[in-house]
Amino acid sequence: MSQNTPGAVPPLPSQPADEAARAADSGAPASAPAYDPARDPDDTGVPTSLHGEIDDVGRGFLRALFDLSFRTFITRRLASVFYLVGLIAIAIGFIVYFVSGLVSGVNALFFNVGAGISLIIATLIIVPIAAFLSIVILRFLIEAVVALIAIAENTERTAENTRGR
Repeated sequence: MSQNTPGAVPPLPSQPADEAARAADSGAPASAPAYDPARDPDDTGVPTSLHGEIDDVGRGFLRALFDLSFRTFITRRLASVFYLVGLIAIAIGFIVYFVSGLVSGVNALFFNVGAGISLIIATLIIVPIAAFLSIVILRFLIEAVVALIAIAENTERTAENTRGR
């Protein structure tokens, strides 16, 4: 798999690492240009600062909630809340089904020992697996919705930049 094709090898830095470290320690300017976020080719549109999020919690959030044109998305802000509520609901369901399955299995032991043991073993195996799969599906759905909203926001931003040029 090691093909020696031109361009497959990353370019070498302009100076060795020890010289760059000494230049940074001495306060001398490094030969590499300073990082410019405007020229970053990997800009994904993810905000890097917390500027404006405090306003979004109060008045901006309520404005976005009652925005009838659906230009402002609140799903990304509420994704963690939805996930927490879903986890709590899954935990409650797990406890209810686990306890009721064990109680039903113990009660069935008095009438049919084989059925009671089978119910207890099935409860011990199936309920935790179902709870785990429910958590995975919940996480998958929330991530899918958040990714879809991020795509919509980035597409809108791209369209605005294209119109501006």
